[in-house]
Amino acid sequence: MKRLLAITAAAGLALLTACTAGTEAGPPKIEASPTSHDPVTIEFWHGFSADNELKAFTDTLAGFKQKYPWITVNATKAIQDDQILQSVRGGNPPDVALSFTTDSVAQFCKANIFQDLNPYLAASKIDADKLFPKVIAQYTQYQGKRCVMPMLADAYGLYYNKKLMKGNEPPKTMSELADLAKKLTVKDAQGNIKVAGFVPTGLMYENAPLHMGVMVGAKWTNPDGTSAIGSDPQWKRLMTWQKELVDAFGYEKLEKLRKSFGDEWSADNPFNKGKVAMAIDGEWRNAMLASDAPDVDYGTAPMPVADDQPERYGAGFITGTIIGIPRGAKHPEAAWELVKYLTTDTDALVTLSNAIRNVPSTLPALQSPNLKKDPNFQTFLDIFANPNSTTMPAHINSVFNQQTLQDAGTKWESGRATDLNALLAEVDKTINEKLKLTAGG
Repeated sequence: MKRLLAITAAAGLALLTACTAGTEAGPPKIEASPTSHDPVTIEFWHGFSADNELKAFTDTLAGFKQKYPWITVNATKAIQDDQILQSVRGGNPPDVALSFTTDSVAQFCKANIFQDLNPYLAASKIDADKLFPKVIAQYTQYQGKRCVMPMLADAYGLYYNKKLMKGNEPPKTMSELADLAKKLTVKDAQGNIKVAGFVPTGLMYENAPLHMGVMVGAKWTNPDGTSAIGSDPQWKRLMTWQKELVDAFGYEKLEKLRKSFGDEWSADNPFNKGKVAMAIDGEWRNAMLASDAPDVDYGTAPMPVADDQPERYGAGFITGTIIGIPRGAKHPEAAWELVKYLTTDTDALVTLSNAIRNVPSTLPALQSPNLKKDPNFQTFLDIFANPNSTTMPAHINSVFNQQTLQDAGTKWESGRATDLNALLAEVDKTINEKLKLTAGG
């Protein structure tokens, strides 16, 4: 759900980059323990809007007020990235801003939308490399500049309906997933799919290359930022596997089924309705199932991996919510206290995690005895902490690169493209040409 904001935000960032780079003022002097407690009110913009989310934030901010009674937080809900961008451009930003769009981190840092937090971390004697799992560094900084901090995380795994699994264990390898997908699929007399063991197409909800690439350990970029998609044989391997499974069911039949499904974020999600035996999804689905389909008997597991990579089983795709101090914030010292609290305070992170069922983003919070760890949620805590878990490294064309590969995948699955090598070479060419246009902006 969080990723739906990415394209709009990226479009705004592209316009803003050229005119803002290099204009950030030096950070103010940050004291590890401020001696001045003059009353101050800071503006905090965030994107949460659901009732349970807002209650969680109210409770967490109440904890902040107890710890920092001289700081009043004026929180504004349902904020999207384009509003943050406009406020920075207009010279009237909030003191703290939260974003769901990790795809924009490179641009946030490059264009100085958010301030570099390294001086703040140093002043507070916080070692981010020891506090957070390693994967987080890839989506909170760009070219050595950490301009945002993680505040809760998302991890992707496999959900399975125990009744529809008919006693089968969740698959650990891609061949096991393919075999089970075929075995568990139920068709009517006309050959139409009534219940899918697994829908393998890239357009199926969370089946984007971004999430499925971890199954084979595929790389997105080379060290110089150019595309590694065509040269990394793992992408070809993943797409060949998907194509074979799509062909086994028939692309048109799969599309007919997919288009009959309800909205992903509603109670009509097909997993809720028993129309899909296995599905890739994020940890938040646990809370949605509890609310919308409490009678579904389900389990969770890591995503299957390539058959010759068993040591990588347990890994998943990681992303998350990010928070920082916009350029031009009026009260940066007080703003940092809120950012620090929301991203490093174990009790605050656990409170939020328990309320909205996102993964806490620090190692101490993951180990907290107060964190609710039912088996289906524990799966995602383990995925987040797994050293083989991956994310999308910060890139100035993150959304463009993902969309380019996804479009190619649809052409391949549908049969409109028949030469995979040529298709992936064209993906590289398109991505690298875009990089040439934007790298110097």
